Amino acid sequence: MMYTDQLNRTVELSKQPKRIISLVPSQTELLVDFGLESLIVGVTKFCVHPKHLRISKAVVGGTKQINIDKIKALQPDIILCNKEENTKEIISELEEITPLHISDINNLEDCFELINMYGEIFNIKRTTSTLISNIKIEREVFQGQNKSRPLKVAYFIWKKPWMVVASDNFINVMINEAGFLNVFASEKRYPEIDLNHSILQETDLIFLSSEPFPFKEEHVLDLKEKFPEKTVKIVDGELFSWYGSRLLKSYEYFKTLHV
Repeated sequence: MMYTDQLNRTVELSKQPKRIISLVPSQTELLVDFGLESLIVGVTKFCVHPKHLRISKAVVGGTKQINIDKIKALQPDIILCNKEENTKEIISELEEITPLHISDINNLEDCFELINMYGEIFNIKRTTSTLISNIKIEREVFQGQNKSRPLKVAYFIWKKPWMVVASDNFINVMINEAGFLNVFASEKRYPEIDLNHSILQETDLIFLSSEPFPFKEEHVLDLKEKFPEKTVKIVDGELFSWYGSRLLKSYEYFKTLHV
């Protein structure tokens, strides 16, 4: 059986996969929500949804560092990776073991394409089609209800150094989906900035993501002291960055940010 992944690589499988290793947390959660948990044999230490997986399944490392011997011992039929999450070195090592399917997510259409690809590989096309339809319904409902003027936002993902979300990434897409304007959209990826950056004076809101840096209320207070006229709040980073089934929860959450 021949498939294509999102890097246009050919993925050749001799049979429908029954032993899956996922090296991407959002894709791991997606598999579980598809009812494929029993087929998962290995996950990363960052695969936190559902929480019990890191107890019931073998943890094979992180997204950037893996235990190659542990992966070999699990004898996977397929390993699910991601272009941004996993390094080229990891991919090269794993290609010697078993077929890899690599995702490349830049927008919602890429999310839907990946879901459809999994539908083909794991023979669950009805399930995947239903998920896509339900996400689109949530999106349409949100867009129909959200008539407020788009506010300008600076979305922080790291401290020491301070780093923000700019363009050319999935989080920026979701900032727009949430009905906001990213003040750093003219820059690329995840730039380091100084808190004296003039563009911060243009923002209506400052969002501190719950991940990858674990921002806390103390950071909110610090920034509120520096920017007393701005609204500063911690936001759920997973609902801005995790693609897959978590998208079902994103739009309902976005409503709360406009209150």
